[in-house]
Amino acid sequence: MNLTLHMFGDPVLRTESRKIETVTPEIRSLAEHMIRKMHAESGIGLAAQQVGRTESICVVDLPAEMDQDEEGTPLNADFEMPMVLLNPVVEPAGDDEWTREEGCLSFPDINAKITRSWTIRLHYMTLDGDQIDREVHGMLARVIQHEVDHLNGVLFIDHMSHVKKIALKGRLKRLRQETQDRLAATA
Repeated sequence: MNLTLHMFGDPVLRTESRKIETVTPEIRSLAEHMIRKMHAESGIGLAAQQVGRTESICVVDLPAEMDQDEEGTPLNADFEMPMVLLNPVVEPAGDDEWTREEGCLSFPDINAKITRSWTIRLHYMTLDGDQIDREVHGMLARVIQHEVDHLNGVLFIDHMSHVKKIALKGRLKRLRQETQDRLAATA
């Protein structure tokens, strides 16, 4: 399976995912290839839409050093990486929010400060078909929120301040045009 990254301007990035009813060999293969693609692109998360698919699946591989509090204590030590999340749903779990610089593989060289919940409630299905309901904190919660947004057709630029969007207007317009030109050439 050859997966290619889809960039801003590709309509698939605005497509809502469809629920996975059963774990099939194809879904397992997709998960494996998505993990490989995420690693090849030096990412820490990847959603189906970013590789041109619409199944409700995302993968996350957060390095241990990014999942610690100020004292170096792991925040989510009981999660094994990489994670494969099928049909993930997130809900804020508390009022704590934090703002941090984010990037996205579908927006090369574009970063912005985004505010997200520090703690979330995560509901998802594993590749074994198990239903999981867990609390997640910190950077892992941030990455999962970012990827679940993708599955809902929401992009990180949708969370940017109006001022930041204006500052990036030219770069976003160029990226969208490059993507649309590439799509037209392959149609």
